[in-house]
Amino acid sequence: FDAGSATSPATSLSGPATCVTKVELRVSCKALLDRDTLNKSDPCVILMVQNDGQWIELDRTEVIKSNLHPVFGKVFSLDYYFEEVQKLRFEVYDIHGTHSIGTRDDDFLGGVECTLGQVNRCCCLTNPFLPAVAPDLWSNNWDLLIVAQKKMVKPLLLKYGKYAGKSTITVHAEEISGNNGYVELSFCAKKLDDKDLFSKSDPFLEIYRINDDETEQLVYRTEVIKNNLNPVWEPFKVSLISLCSCDEDRKLKCLVWDHDSRGKHDFIGEFYASFREMQKISSGNKVSWDCMNPKYKQKKRNYKNSGVVILTDLKLHRVYSFLDYIMGGCQIHFTVAIDFTASNGDPRNSCSLHYINPYQPNEYLKALIAVGEICQDYDSDKRFSALGFGARIPPNYEVSHDFAINFNPEDDECEEIQGVVEAYQNCLPKIQLYGPTNVAPIINRLAKVAAGDGNIKDASRYHILLILTDGVVTDMADTREAIVRASYQPLSIIIVGVGNADFTDMQILDGDDGVLRSPKGEPVLRDIVQFVPFRDFKTASPAALAKCVLAEVPSQVVEYFSHKAISPMSPMRDLPTPILSPVATTPTE
Repeated sequence: FDAGSATSPATSLSGPATCVTKVELRVSCKALLDRDTLNKSDPCVILMVQNDGQWIELDRTEVIKSNLHPVFGKVFSLDYYFEEVQKLRFEVYDIHGTHSIGTRDDDFLGGVECTLGQVNRCCCLTNPFLPAVAPDLWSNNWDLLIVAQKKMVKPLLLKYGKYAGKSTITVHAEEISGNNGYVELSFCAKKLDDKDLFSKSDPFLEIYRINDDETEQLVYRTEVIKNNLNPVWEPFKVSLISLCSCDEDRKLKCLVWDHDSRGKHDFIGEFYASFREMQKISSGNKVSWDCMNPKYKQKKRNYKNSGVVILTDLKLHRVYSFLDYIMGGCQIHFTVAIDFTASNGDPRNSCSLHYINPYQPNEYLKALIAVGEICQDYDSDKRFSALGFGARIPPNYEVSHDFAINFNPEDDECEEIQGVVEAYQNCLPKIQLYGPTNVAPIINRLAKVAAGDGNIKDASRYHILLILTDGVVTDMADTREAIVRASYQPLSIIIVGVGNADFTDMQILDGDDGVLRSPKGEPVLRDIVQFVPFRDFKTASPAALAKCVLAEVPSQVVEYFSHKAISPMSPMRDLPTPILSPVATTPTE
């Protein structure tokens, strides 16, 4: 008998991908074939995944003794990739003995194949506010989806497609998105009924979530405490979505059993609770419930209870997502910095990277529009700072590595992305492209602005700096120092390399291959830089570029505010975890 864990380590079914969400699968079976002569089958479900055409075992449930209708406590936790076909196979075996690791000597009770997409086929958007907040991100499958509950019921098949009698397998899928959080619970019990004749009871506790359709879903099964009427079970962790679907008032049915090695467990008692009740626990105080046996209560006039179950400790860990901060009112301020060095070529020449073709935008404009149009959905006033570097600017035509392209030092902001485009086009005839390619001044400028916002102790503002450049930066040491300083502020930096230059040395700024350090050896607090060459996306859609360069921003936002221990603003302060109505679905036959 194994305790059923509420979660298991997430396992990828394929290689790395940006667009991924977590899915938890729970399994139960009905009317399994009975392969044992003296007892009933001892079933276990093995989850197989197909990798390069080969089926491999990913994980397996616990073994449930002598049970033809098992409800398994083990939860399979998977990464779900929207754009991939992820083939799954569930195989049910009658396990022979505790030493039977494989399945060669076990009886096959049936199996079923499906795709993870089939299990999740009823994915729906249940919050109408989402498209208004992030239409592009949602349509591009960012991990901003909300929880939806799905169920698949399939008949089990033996070899050659023969039905395994009336056996069925049910797979419940729950799509997990950012704001789940988890809770660590510690239970004990006092004075439980003694169900054994020559020894004391061997109690274990089961917690079931009552779904909207009144069905019961096993959330957790504790370990067995041998020969003890006052058991103290091991603390366990369970996600809030698993425990109560993020509904603190959802009913939880808790059952206490006396374990039997043959699988015929004796019922001790039950009680109902909710997560809100559990949270009444405070330092020095405990929450307890009478463990009631309805039959005894009906028959015995003086019956009080069959023991008391006590919640001795509750540790709540809130885990917020990017969308939580956005829906809480966090504004994403977008700034673009454009390279005006001479290596771009004379803007009047059609070969120049800055050449303005009335029929075809240049690479600077393509990158600016692709990224900016996504970011503008997260800034309520839609005003964006537009800066330039590496040019001689009027009136004295001195070289500047930090100037407003609208030539208004008091207000460098432009109205929407179209305003940035117009400021860029108007700027070109007025400046002289020069050099060198120094970006540290602009990074320091934005870091200073972000630092002012960072001193405000709420999650109201975050900055994205898009740097568009045609070559490797000249002030690499100063840039590394500036990035290290900026990593402490609410700021992410995206660098897009335009043109055909060799950008190999720019990869050092993107910490994916190692930790970026200042010239003195100080590491960045957070990885805040994403670098991509535009040429990798020349034939792709603008959405592909935006999706790539913005891929790490959501996690960077969450990482910054989490490091500062800053929760999302209202309404999230009043509602720490979103209470979302699950989607009613029809079982897939």
